[in-house]
Amino acid sequence: MDIEQFRRAGYQAIDRICDYYISLRDRPVSSQVEPGYLRKALPASAPTVGEDFQLIADDYQKYIVPGLTHWQHPSFFAYFPTACTFEGILGELYASSAPNPGFNWSASPACTELEAVVMDWTAQILGLDKSFYNTTEVGGGVIQTTASDSALIATVAARSRYTREHPHVPVEKLVLYTTTQTHSLGMKAGLVLGLKVRALQVTAEDDFALRGETLELALKEDVETGLHPFILIATIGTTSSGAVDRLGEIADVVKQYPFLWLHVDAAWAGVALVCPEYREACQLPAINSYADSFCTNFHKWGLINFDASCLWVRHRTHLTDALDVTPEFLRSKHGDAGTVIDYRNWHLGLGRRFRSLKFWFVLRARGVKGFQKYITDCIDLNVKFAQSIRESDEFSFVAKPFLALTVFRLAPKSLPHLTTPELNALNRAFYARLAARSDIAITQTELNGVFCIRMAIGAEQTVDGDIDRALALIGEEGRVALREWQRM
Repeated sequence: MDIEQFRRAGYQAIDRICDYYISLRDRPVSSQVEPGYLRKALPASAPTVGEDFQLIADDYQKYIVPGLTHWQHPSFFAYFPTACTFEGILGELYASSAPNPGFNWSASPACTELEAVVMDWTAQILGLDKSFYNTTEVGGGVIQTTASDSALIATVAARSRYTREHPHVPVEKLVLYTTTQTHSLGMKAGLVLGLKVRALQVTAEDDFALRGETLELALKEDVETGLHPFILIATIGTTSSGAVDRLGEIADVVKQYPFLWLHVDAAWAGVALVCPEYREACQLPAINSYADSFCTNFHKWGLINFDASCLWVRHRTHLTDALDVTPEFLRSKHGDAGTVIDYRNWHLGLGRRFRSLKFWFVLRARGVKGFQKYITDCIDLNVKFAQSIRESDEFSFVAKPFLALTVFRLAPKSLPHLTTPELNALNRAFYARLAARSDIAITQTELNGVFCIRMAIGAEQTVDGDIDRALALIGEEGRVALREWQRM
């Protein structure tokens, strides 16, 4: 492909992407293909001779688009939102035109310096303490792939710090703390690093949040038996319930156990910190005072296309002491002098994508007010949804609605005698009907033995009418599920 061929193909690609977005509302939310559809449609091996690019572009429309689930669809309410903006798409396009591996400053100075700048911009708009800014040259921020990577890296840094300070403690005695509502990233970090993981129990009475007394009791038990807890992964906005761990209470305990690293995972809810009115609910004062590291994903609820996970640390040397491996061929004058950031020592890999460019594009195009409007619009839509659930005789909350998440179940007030196992069976049947539909995407979860449904609002195109339609079909499927269940 020469430059002019690329120009024509690029024009067509942009036109087709625009047409796709124009038609998005009319498409099914979820892909309707069957497993294995693509292998049946494609040749068994790559072509020996290159093909005309127009054929390739047409085959994308023919074979790939039907296999896409449209996470940016206005009726996508499953999992958590995944950001996709035109500014972000263009940022990715420009970034892919500059093949820079970004492992140190010299590889392409703009890649490193722009990342340091936009990480400070995002820290500022979230209200993070200045100790997390790159300009301090003490703390700082770095773009990671996902919150799972951020948690893994924080755990590596915490383990390195702990073993330096306690060199005689064997690794099998180390313990990573999560809660029973922590994302699977905590357990996965333990699996990858060969660590014991203890999930601290949380209850519905505490809104599924970790309390200080629970942490204190676990620490006393483990320390007395010769174990060494060294990190707690706390959460602001858990996946299943939107729970917010009580960081103030946790901090009071951590003061007595200063060896415990506090990592705060706010992968979904953290972006709400752009709105000052939600900072207290999202525990910003405690984050700023006590967290050793903090993560939020702008590729979830932050308008920046995947991957865009932000990790900030209060002391960058904990990262670099754990992860700095610098063979001779990676040394540079500025790196040796310590006058630049070499981000390869802030994550597990060597090379890095030029992800800061899409941050720069979106932050400049939307501005702080654009982010605030998007977040508050989503929350207002959830207020509307939650109010209908609250007023319903058929549904009830399983967890307190938080920001743009509502967790509920079918629990008819006319049948107050139903046991938890009976309600779980009813709601599994109810969810099966919802999951079979192509005009809505929504996910299930389980909270301490209670099967329930999650409604997470975040697609930028979602409006009031989409919430009305979701409520109507949820009510319809709930009534059908109840009738069928009663006939069983």
